[in-house]
Amino acid sequence: MARAATKKKTPKKAAGKLDWPSDVFRVLKESDVRQIAYVPDAGHTDLIKKCIADNVVRAVPLTAEQEGVAVLAGAWLGGEAGALLMQSSGVGNIINMLGMTNECRFPLLMLVTMRGEWGEFNPWQVPMGQATEKALQAAGVICHRVDNPAEIAETVEAAAKLAFQGGRMVAVLIGQRVVGFKDWTK
Repeated sequence: MARAATKKKTPKKAAGKLDWPSDVFRVLKESDVRQIAYVPDAGHTDLIKKCIADNVVRAVPLTAEQEGVAVLAGAWLGGEAGALLMQSSGVGNIINMLGMTNECRFPLLMLVTMRGEWGEFNPWQVPMGQATEKALQAAGVICHRVDNPAEIAETVEAAAKLAFQGGRMVAVLIGQRVVGFKDWTK
């Protein structure tokens, strides 16, 4: 039995705007973020496109998430702030690198689109999706969760301040209610 193509369904919003990528991009620019390290991800597509199109922000595609931690440590040493965009399934790949970041006291801002929760169709995404926040916290990362698009800008702004002014590792977990969910249809 063949499956039809994946269709992305837009979730009903609780409040606010569904154009959260524009809100996040604006906040990143206002926070003087100059480098965006990213692993291509459907949930971050619009934000990644905005970063690539910008003439000030340097968008750095990665082959694996842990490369982003090193890229952003180098950016910080070179005087620039950056952010890592990834999906929750990639969090397991960065745990060892977070130890280096913590010991060197580099700030780290991560925006993590969540999988394995509300509306998930892929059972392979569930284990890491459910473990993401606990794994990050165990590595010393402060986590802020967003499930309402109206709250994403203020959450990213607060996370950026805590990371760059407070010298902390901070992750914003962007729930599937914000990103939307994929559904296999026949």
